[in-house]
Amino acid sequence: MKIRLFYILVLLGFGLYAQQPTLDYYLPKNITYNPAIPTPKEVIGHEVGEWHVTHDKLLFYMQALAKASNRITLENRGTTFEGRPLVLLTVTAPDNHAKLEEIRTNHLQLTQSNGNTLNTAEMPAVVYQGFSIHGNEASGSNAALAYAYYLAAAQGSEIEEKLDNLVILLDPSFNPDGLQRFAYWANIHKSQNLNPDPNEREYHEVWPGGRTNHYWFDMNRDWLPVQLPESRARIATFHKWMPNILTDHHEMGTNSTFFFQPGEPTRVHPLTPKINQELTKEIGTYHVKALDKIGSLYYSEENYDDYYYGKGSTFPDVNGSIGILFEQGSSRGHIQESENGILTFPFTVRNQFTTALSTIEAANSMRSKLLDYQRTFYKDMATSASKDKVKGYIFGDEKDPAKAWHLAEILERQQIRFHELKNDTKVGGKNYKKGSAYIVPTNQRNPRLIKAMFEKRTTFTDSLFYDISAWTFPLAFNLDYQELSSITTAGSPIEKLEPITGKITGSSNYAYLMPWNPYYAPKALNTISQAGLRAKVAKSPFTLEGNRYDYGTIMIPVQNQKLEKDELYTFLKEVAEDNSLIITAVGTGSTLGIDLGSNEFDPVKKQSVAMLVGNGISPYDAGEIWHLFDTRYDMHITKIDTDYLNRVDLSKYTDLIIPSGWGSNMLDQQAATKIKEWVKDGGTVIGFRNVASWFKNNDFLNLTMLKDTTLKATNIPFDKRRDFRGAQVTGGAIFEAKLDLSHPIAYGYKNDKISMFRNTNIYLKAEENSYENPIQYTSNPLQSGYISEENEALIKNSVPFKAKRLGSGKVILFTDNTNFRAFWYGTNKLMMNAIFFGDSM
Repeated sequence: MKIRLFYILVLLGFGLYAQQPTLDYYLPKNITYNPAIPTPKEVIGHEVGEWHVTHDKLLFYMQALAKASNRITLENRGTTFEGRPLVLLTVTAPDNHAKLEEIRTNHLQLTQSNGNTLNTAEMPAVVYQGFSIHGNEASGSNAALAYAYYLAAAQGSEIEEKLDNLVILLDPSFNPDGLQRFAYWANIHKSQNLNPDPNEREYHEVWPGGRTNHYWFDMNRDWLPVQLPESRARIATFHKWMPNILTDHHEMGTNSTFFFQPGEPTRVHPLTPKINQELTKEIGTYHVKALDKIGSLYYSEENYDDYYYGKGSTFPDVNGSIGILFEQGSSRGHIQESENGILTFPFTVRNQFTTALSTIEAANSMRSKLLDYQRTFYKDMATSASKDKVKGYIFGDEKDPAKAWHLAEILERQQIRFHELKNDTKVGGKNYKKGSAYIVPTNQRNPRLIKAMFEKRTTFTDSLFYDISAWTFPLAFNLDYQELSSITTAGSPIEKLEPITGKITGSSNYAYLMPWNPYYAPKALNTISQAGLRAKVAKSPFTLEGNRYDYGTIMIPVQNQKLEKDELYTFLKEVAEDNSLIITAVGTGSTLGIDLGSNEFDPVKKQSVAMLVGNGISPYDAGEIWHLFDTRYDMHITKIDTDYLNRVDLSKYTDLIIPSGWGSNMLDQQAATKIKEWVKDGGTVIGFRNVASWFKNNDFLNLTMLKDTTLKATNIPFDKRRDFRGAQVTGGAIFEAKLDLSHPIAYGYKNDKISMFRNTNIYLKAEENSYENPIQYTSNPLQSGYISEENEALIKNSVPFKAKRLGSGKVILFTDNTNFRAFWYGTNKLMMNAIFFGDSM
């Protein structure tokens, strides 16, 4: 009888949970609403939380609100890769809208030297609220429906006071492409009888899932590098307004409750002022009160940190704002069993809605305090910057202006001022050439942000990191750079970056030479080879007509080409201009060094590249490669899913890339045999990171992996076991490696040292033969970031690269990610060298 009664109660419970709440479920009680403002259901056809809102419906509703309410204006700041609008709602009192530009201008003065005379008691605060930057963490964007309705329609003195005192910037979907992808998945699997069984397909998205954007990037890591269109829109909004609070609404595991910041107190970046965390904690008291009122469980000051400034909740902290992370336990669909009972989608939406309201409650109550903090933040920085011995930074590459230009582009997006050089100069033994280098003075609005981007840091108060521990931008771009004690070599400030120009020096009857140093040289070479033109690569340096040419110089002969002489000139002229590089016309093949007809020039094949994607493969790593090929180098790359790999004829491809995956058995034995036979027939397979184990287990490479055999958990309390293991994680740091510039993998690099980004503990023993170690970590490799003492001992003099012949083909391995988060420009060419020059290795 007891068992039968239990099942009856369970079924009744499911019935109750399956009932769709109305809008009243989310909204505060005892408030009237303007009947002229449409509800979400009246526009999109269903209640909030009944279905997962698609981005098009979300957009329709925001447009309808802006049309119906004099509290809201809507702007489109651009589009995603898939063409979806990146909209922003500005919400404030109608009287504020009438003088919005004046409010914005006055607010920005708080970050300038002329802000000291402003009376903050009479100024509105600015709150930027963003939702669902991870598209499959959808409760945020769905809560934005109810929240926007409340802001537009709620009546009474309480909401009117908030709108008088605040300018609310509401971004209903940080990630439109990912949200659309996930909504489609969740909705097509929804049953009329909602099924909370975690094994239900609704809660198990297919690869790559809706978390990421079009190119499978985690956009919550792009606030500082600003490489994606969605990021560029929100960073432009951030700097346009300099908000006092920025909120970032996320989801976490189904068995979790609700998290709000502050996070782990020992894991805050040292450049973040202590008062920032105190204000964050005070704001948290408003979330406590609101969540207590509706009976929702929550926690704070655990798990999540405030270290990497590239996250949405931490980026504001280095800019005089308060960043707030919200994490809601996810239903990952419409209803799911959890440790805390049946978790419904509407319940998750209500928590996000509730804390959106408690945020503006805090902003209203703490308005003067937040505005004063922002002003003091910038005032104190100006004082400390004047005392700092470092007056600026110089960075550049005399042989590759494009990399330096792209770093300057990031500075421009972050509204950091930089200057051209007065003249060519030499600093710290490195040459800096005008037009290929820049100077960043620290005497400007936010020297703290500049320091965060340029500093090297190797000591930490905590050994655990939620994300990477280093991101030094000049190292990421493989640029020469130096701290400056004076900036007397600085020329005029650059008001707006102009594109770098390329050119061809003239027409030739003999040959053209193209240096391999410039960043876009691979794009140019691909254009040349895809046009059916012959090109060769120099395996030795030489001097011709007074110019020295390095390893990797590309030679395009004039004779025996598909194009006639004049057509070839016109074609190469366009290639040079499009790729910001110089192609030199030469009139002879006689050189100092190898002559142009030497066998030391290897022919470059027309490349046809494929990449494995799908189950077993990291979508982040695969997306970074796809993005690099498609948006930077204009190269085709065929994405082959692991599910149908065994049915694919690989013979049409010259190269197969295997991004990092999930474990050493990510591909079955049939796939291993197929790929191995293809390599033996002449193909080149290029693997990354933990593909090392797969290569080793399937006899592609004979690898000696270095492991620590002394590390033991001795006298470690049970509650510290995670910290003990976590301290051994290399979550993301920068290491110095030596380069053999004569090896094809190093073609195009001018220095014999390179900075590698590493977030694995895969350490390979160097070969006894030195010529087989073209990239090798130095004996003191750590440049910036955290690594445990045990792992630091292993990485010294180890190698992150292997290349071996297998039959007629090549097996190439990188233990590190050469394309990390689209801003690690400095090692992109390593992968392109593997593709274009694999046969020469």
